[in-house]
Amino acid sequence: MHPLCFKPVVIAVRFSTNQAYSQYAQGDIQNGPPPMDHSMAQPPVCQPYSHGAMNLSGPHPSYPQQYGVQPSMQQMTNQMSGMQVGSGPLTSAGPGYAPSLQSVLPTPLQPLPPIHKLLTQCLVPPPSLPLPVSLQPPNLTMMALLPLNNNLSPPPPPPPSQPFPSSSPYSGPPPSSQPRAPAVSRQQSFPPGPPPPVQQTFPNSAPPPVSQALYSGPPPSSQPGPFPPTFASPAQYPAAQPPSQPGPPHFHSGPPPQCPMPPPSMSQQQANPLPPGPMQQPPQPGMHGGYPTQQNGAFGQPRGPQPGYAGPQYPGQQNYGAVPAPTPAPTQKRLDPDSIPSPIQVIEDDRANKSSEPFTTGVKGQTPPLVTTNFQVKDQGNASPRFVRCTAYNIPCTADMAKQSQVPLAAVIKPLAMLPPDETRPYMVDHGEAGPIRCNRCKAYMCPYMQFIEGGRRFQCGFCSCVTDVPPHYFQHLDHTGKRVDCCDRPELSLGSYEFVATVDYCKNNKLPQPPSFIFFIDVSYNAVKSGMVNIVCQELKTLLDYLPRENPEADSVVRVGFVTYNKVLHFYNVKSSLAQPQMMVVSDVSDMFLPLLDGFLVNVNDSRMVIESLLDQIPEMFADTRETETVFGPVIQAGLEALKAADCAGKLFLFHSSLPIAEAPGKLKNREDKKLVGTDKEKSLFQPQSGFYSNLSKECVAQGCCVDLFLFPNQYVDVATLGVVPVSTGGSVYKYTYFQAEMDRERFLNDLRRDVQKPMGFDAVMRVRTSTGIRATDFFGSFFMSNTTDVELAGLDCDKTVTVEFRHDDKLSEDTGALMQCAVLYTSCSGQRRLRVHNMAVNCCSQLADLYRNCETDTIINFFSKYAYRSLLNTPTKTVRDTLVNQCAQILACYRKNCASPSSAGQLILPECMKLLPVYLNCVLKSDVLQPGADVSVDDRAYLRQLLSCMDVSESHVFFYPRLLPLVKLDGGSLPMAVRNSEERLSKGGVYLLETGLYLFLWVGANAQQELLSNIFGTPTFSQIDPNMTSLPELDNPFSQRLREIIDSFRSQRSRYMKLMVVKQEDKAELIFKHFLCEDKSASGGASYVDFLCHMHKEIRQLLS
Repeated sequence: MHPLCFKPVVIAVRFSTNQAYSQYAQGDIQNGPPPMDHSMAQPPVCQPYSHGAMNLSGPHPSYPQQYGVQPSMQQMTNQMSGMQVGSGPLTSAGPGYAPSLQSVLPTPLQPLPPIHKLLTQCLVPPPSLPLPVSLQPPNLTMMALLPLNNNLSPPPPPPPSQPFPSSSPYSGPPPSSQPRAPAVSRQQSFPPGPPPPVQQTFPNSAPPPVSQALYSGPPPSSQPGPFPPTFASPAQYPAAQPPSQPGPPHFHSGPPPQCPMPPPSMSQQQANPLPPGPMQQPPQPGMHGGYPTQQNGAFGQPRGPQPGYAGPQYPGQQNYGAVPAPTPAPTQKRLDPDSIPSPIQVIEDDRANKSSEPFTTGVKGQTPPLVTTNFQVKDQGNASPRFVRCTAYNIPCTADMAKQSQVPLAAVIKPLAMLPPDETRPYMVDHGEAGPIRCNRCKAYMCPYMQFIEGGRRFQCGFCSCVTDVPPHYFQHLDHTGKRVDCCDRPELSLGSYEFVATVDYCKNNKLPQPPSFIFFIDVSYNAVKSGMVNIVCQELKTLLDYLPRENPEADSVVRVGFVTYNKVLHFYNVKSSLAQPQMMVVSDVSDMFLPLLDGFLVNVNDSRMVIESLLDQIPEMFADTRETETVFGPVIQAGLEALKAADCAGKLFLFHSSLPIAEAPGKLKNREDKKLVGTDKEKSLFQPQSGFYSNLSKECVAQGCCVDLFLFPNQYVDVATLGVVPVSTGGSVYKYTYFQAEMDRERFLNDLRRDVQKPMGFDAVMRVRTSTGIRATDFFGSFFMSNTTDVELAGLDCDKTVTVEFRHDDKLSEDTGALMQCAVLYTSCSGQRRLRVHNMAVNCCSQLADLYRNCETDTIINFFSKYAYRSLLNTPTKTVRDTLVNQCAQILACYRKNCASPSSAGQLILPECMKLLPVYLNCVLKSDVLQPGADVSVDDRAYLRQLLSCMDVSESHVFFYPRLLPLVKLDGGSLPMAVRNSEERLSKGGVYLLETGLYLFLWVGANAQQELLSNIFGTPTFSQIDPNMTSLPELDNPFSQRLREIIDSFRSQRSRYMKLMVVKQEDKAELIFKHFLCEDKSASGGASYVDFLCHMHKEIRQLLS
């Protein structure tokens, strides 16, 4: 298919006038613009924005889209058809417009109170309203991106078919970049009118500003617009008057100065504050100015103004050291947020189209439903998307084509993923002593891609084309189609995922493995005892030991357990079943760790239950009066490693640790937290381990199959970057409970511990990914260790862990044969059986870029980009990492526009249908606390989140970056209420909202929430009586309360970590934490709003194309 032969979707952008004041607005500081480079001849960055409705001049297509005939120029976006100028009545531009007014007086900023250190998760945007679509065909999204009228002169008159807009009803100071409230937009329908007969073109100019507004009018004639010289003739507005003479442009060399200097987002009236007016918005505490430009740090840490230098400046910003400019007129417009791609609408469309029918995997290169869609999978030859998700299901045939598009070729593999009850677990195949059938050359395992020939006596490998003899015991005749007659009876010939029972040849030292062991190490230093952690752990373990993992739910677990307590020294316990009381053995020489006892340390729970329970009762009492504050850490892991070596088995260590290990011992650490390094080239050192001790220890642990899970309870810096090295390298997990309080955090910790102990997992695992000729696996991301370039070694592999694999070309691929991938994981089950789990995936290959772009999976691409970026922090400055992300995203979209989209105005942002959410999701990654931390985000929190994301699957990374925001209005039936977009503008003061971030749940209560709603949820009709410290909802006997608690339980069951519930009352201090996760808004740390970043991305794309 020719790349231009599919139909584009065009978004006709409408810009609303200023809207009425609203109490809970973000306003322009939320969507404020960044500064820009002085060298660009362009208007000053971006103007404030206000809400409006979108133009729906045609039906919204389903998702994904089909591709039809090539659009004509008449079909391409006519920007006049989607535009309303001024505040007059709506015209026939199309249905879906809603008039709104907003007039806001600027107010001074206040300093931002500290954000609670527990909540350092990255911002994640929520879903939204239906995406505006015009009559254009549906494969790409186009938005008009025109220059702002920087002179802020009155807008030109509308075309003759439209009434002349009325003048602004408000004559106060101009709107500034100060936060302002959105008005609740009312959707109204109007009969569609004919579009203007010609497409607009615009005057030539320099590239657009960093965060240019998506503005629907042409640039003023006296000011160059941001378009290349090729578009020389501006669109003519009938009876349009030339704009007034512009004042001197504002320039500023960098991000906003900090208070007491006026923030950059303040207008000149704000710099000299006016008395508060009746419509003046209350100040938003602590909101900083706009984010820095890409040239000034890739949206990174702001830098102050440079004396004597005039650089780019925000609209209305006080220009320090420069000649003041005249006050602009208050007529600026902004892009209507409802007119840009909505994550919510894409999610809802996918659910509507793909949740009703099962997803069958038999079609090669078929893009699966989104991770937000509930669907059933039927395995018909390719692995389920629950096991494998690819960034692209139609990959380029050549390396040059892949390099041109810059679309990453990767797969996120979750080998031991849990399946829903209505789907069948991978079947077990046992070939006896002969073992699995494999290709003689590449060693790929038997799979549906093997072609049997010569009557079934031989098979040709689908990966390397080598011909291998079929063993006599495996021979079977072929039918008339060339398939074996027993094809449907053998999982390895008909399914995408299955397991083989491994023979002794697949075991270490050719010896069948022992069942694994669990060892619990409990920190009994002063802080750990005082916080209540020791008592909670000991009491919980007495019950939890009945739920150790097992193959057969009816049988007893064969996992053995051991117990150690420690502070500066280690206490080992003999819990042999023949003892009346447990015995303690103390090892005080931790410089050369050894195991003081063999018999009685690792025991069967049922045999030694009485002794174990006695020990767990005594531990809190023994250390209740301890004054020891120092701890060790390295010797603790060494002790567990020695115990597993002595028992000749694999296993897992559970460490409950509270403080920085400063006691004299191997692995001793120092406090190296230095926030002065944040934002500098030395910042990367904060993510690197202090020494090589723990890296070497990790290597020993992996060799033994010793997995480490670390539960941290810190009250101060503990150097997570170093302590987490062993868990991350061994396939383990890190859990962090900062400022642990037994009453507040007990439920979250115990649920995490229970799941961690009970969840299915494998031990002593090795994973290898094989591919067909032409591509190969070149890079791997996750929690594992690699001693060579092909084998991923995991001491432990549980059902939550993923391994992300990147592929590159080493030869040309064929469109006829496609590309194949096989992931094989060799592991020991919790019963001690050696197994091989195999997942197969076949994708198409294409020679046209258009085919690549219509078969991509944006959520998986974002998962890959975030892991790539977070790992890069170990060796690359944060600024460079952010630059790289923005540049690659811009290259992906620029390549699409250049090679796949029909010709259109340079003022339009054209996005592929499958990637129209790439900018909003990428902006969430850039704004995350790891890449752009706020002032109160600790180094430990950033290191923790960086490690946490490294093995996340696609569904968890989606909600991690773009949280789910649900309005709790009606909870009828079994369906969820439709989510709303992740912006404060979507909150109603009279509503209650549930926000899911993947790590936390927030219940936001509006100040004017209905009494009946409050009574149903909290049991009190009064807003003031709601307890903001509650972490669980009261169990009330009404349908609303029951359904809400069911929703919360359902959300928690979908995540690998228990999400603590926090109740947030509007205008409380805790609301700042809640707003931190509204990721379509501008962040307090300087992150761009969705609208601003979209404008910036458009500028980057056009720079690449110019």
